[in-house]
Amino acid sequence: MTTVLPPLPYRVADVRAETAETRSIELVPAGRELPPFAPGQFAMVYAFGVGEVPISASGLRGRHGGLVHTVRAVGAVSTALYRLCPGDTVGLRGPYGTGWDLEGAAGYDVLVIAGGIGLAPLRPVVQAILGRPDAYGRCAVLVGARSPADLAFRDEIESWRDRIQVEVTVDRPGPGWRAGVGVVTTLVEHLELRPERTWAFVCGPEVMMRHTTRDLLTRGLVPHRVQLSLERNMRCATGHCGHCQLGPLLLCRDGPVLGYDRVAHLLQVREL
Repeated sequence: MTTVLPPLPYRVADVRAETAETRSIELVPAGRELPPFAPGQFAMVYAFGVGEVPISASGLRGRHGGLVHTVRAVGAVSTALYRLCPGDTVGLRGPYGTGWDLEGAAGYDVLVIAGGIGLAPLRPVVQAILGRPDAYGRCAVLVGARSPADLAFRDEIESWRDRIQVEVTVDRPGPGWRAGVGVVTTLVEHLELRPERTWAFVCGPEVMMRHTTRDLLTRGLVPHRVQLSLERNMRCATGHCGHCQLGPLLLCRDGPVLGYDRVAHLLQVREL
């Protein structure tokens, strides 16, 4: 039986606004430290007096050496986290779940595809590749957002362009927008790929991931080398409550990162 440990206190070291409703919060241990997180794993973040939510790490080492989580204010707990200020304290449990298979992708080209806030769990992937450029082949990052104002990590994305291929598209362009317009799958259509030697890491709304994966397979990618982060309905992080069940899988335990070969038939059933 899995033991549910109490959250450890972590102090807010830094808060950075990403969009009007999204902030990145860097957390450093106020005492005992959790084990190291791998890219793609998540923590249960507890806002004292409000509740806790699962959030994938968007950075494994921030400016102050802490763990970074990117929060969008959509519910009571996430809004409480969004309102945190440096010096405040939260509770943290983790790390939980499976991460992106960066070791399996070593020696291959890597394609990172993000929709909206889905870039947050993929940001550590890009940082890991930039930290070990000789370990991978070509790397391309494709990012889609509703509008330029909804694009998180915008300055960092621009800095990536000096070292890897980066393409950005939005559904609704604003004044002065000179990048792509349309859904992120339009970027896949025009990308130069070597499908037999490419891994793809994908995160975003499920409809975006379904269409993106379909296009990648059409281009010749192997299903087990296409990984998705499925974070829906996770609550307990230990596989006990069943809220995150997807067919025979419990996403907090078996995921959230899974190869498309394991979930293809499940994602085609809309009732699941």
